[in-house]
Amino acid sequence: MKEAMLYGPLEEGRVQCRLCSHRCIIAPSKRGICGVRVNREGKLFSLVFGRVVSMHVDPIEKKPLFHFLPGTTSFSMATAGCNFRCLQCQNHEISQMPVDEKRVDGSLVPPSRIVSLAKENRCRSISYTYTEPTIYFEYAYETAALARQEGIRNVFVTNGYMTEEALRTLQPYLDAANVDLKSYRDSFYKEVCGAGLAPVLENLKLMKALGIWVEITTLVIPTLNDSEREFEEIARFILSLGAEVPWHLSAFYPTYRMLNVPRTPAATLHRAREIGMTAGLRYVYCGNIPGEGGEDTFCPHCGRRVIRRMGFRVETFEAPGGECRYCHGKMDGLWE
Repeated sequence: MKEAMLYGPLEEGRVQCRLCSHRCIIAPSKRGICGVRVNREGKLFSLVFGRVVSMHVDPIEKKPLFHFLPGTTSFSMATAGCNFRCLQCQNHEISQMPVDEKRVDGSLVPPSRIVSLAKENRCRSISYTYTEPTIYFEYAYETAALARQEGIRNVFVTNGYMTEEALRTLQPYLDAANVDLKSYRDSFYKEVCGAGLAPVLENLKLMKALGIWVEITTLVIPTLNDSEREFEEIARFILSLGAEVPWHLSAFYPTYRMLNVPRTPAATLHRAREIGMTAGLRYVYCGNIPGEGGEDTFCPHCGRRVIRRMGFRVETFEAPGGECRYCHGKMDGLWE
């Protein structure tokens, strides 16, 4: 076990975790909501430091990040656990393992080995993904610091529910984040995810202020968050962050505890994309419907297609160095 960062002692041996916005107060021998942080005699410990439950070499587009080193690969890793209880979780076997199965599995892989594997596989970045990286913060933090020394970028794929303290602590090593903005309704967050909306919105604002490249993903679930009004509200919020922030609209398919909800029609995503573009966003994408359109990047200056994609694969690339080949306009993002 690794003693946790960002916690404080309370009376009667209790501790308060300051890592995510739940700010759990944890009694001796008990765990936080994430299931992977335990109070041992008045000290908080991580149960997942160095314990990888999944790791792969992925296209950066799979995160999804379309404006951050496009066409490169990212060494992707996760431990068990999550601070959300999303009914539609697509990685529930590992994210909910500590709660549903009362166990914490994983292979021992120290931070230095993660960085070595990223280098061996010629990955330009390391992505902390698949589950919620906030709950394995100490592991991600040490890995990210080592990666930065080797010139490797760091990416969080996150629900955005960390505390301000956690985000500011990580900021020196965090280059980019894809943040799930699951809905613009606090009731959705409470009923579907077991959390709240406000911390996610505040963290998105803070990430932008701290200079972290941000892209946003909304999983569109029929009947739950697919109204035109909600699309308009999300689009306006993203526009308040900056017209350059990409918005990924992803199709839902039945899984975990949400098996009776139908798949998202492609037409719904295309309508949401139209709403986002009309609101003034420069880049709005449709995901989980490969071949149905909405995956390509267009120059915001001349309107020409500069990246053609099929799923996570880049098929044509007409923006070397982030400059449109046709009009020489500069694209938004990190395009080394």
